[in-house]
Amino acid sequence: MLRRKARRAPQTQGADPLGPALEDRVRAVLALGGVPHADLADGVQQVRLKLLERAADGRAAPRDVSAWAAVVASNLAMDWHRARRRQERLGERLAVLWRESTDEDGAESRALSMAVAQGLGALPDAQRQVVVLRFYADLPVRRIADELGIPEGTVKSRLHTAVRHLRARLHEGEVV
Repeated sequence: MLRRKARRAPQTQGADPLGPALEDRVRAVLALGGVPHADLADGVQQVRLKLLERAADGRAAPRDVSAWAAVVASNLAMDWHRARRRQERLGERLAVLWRESTDEDGAESRALSMAVAQGLGALPDAQRQVVVLRFYADLPVRRIADELGIPEGTVKSRLHTAVRHLRARLHEGEVV
């Protein structure tokens, strides 16, 4: 009588892919990577989500889940630092532009800011979302597409339509 090899039992839907010990390790890696304490829970959830996505795609579980989770957590910590630096650079650029664009009393700049804010408010949610991610969060088109789960062409189309609408609105109101 031949015996069949035992197959790995599929995980039940309610099972947590990260156990408590693994969760503690992920938290430690994130903390050592400089991620603030308030963001550690989000980091653990992102690692858990990546493991679940891997299983949903039909890929085999990592040979050493603990090492895989530590590498993913380390990469998330680096991404966190990059995003923070990008936000700081964006804030510095906006501050410089603000100083350069203000006249004596800042009235012209405030009028332009109000007109842009009103124009953004008039855009459909999908267009406003890509404009904010592109121009305020300074994300590239590919990253926006990944974040929203839509094709890059759709992001470009929405950006083009939104910018055209904002430009027309600013000319219409004789702001620019």
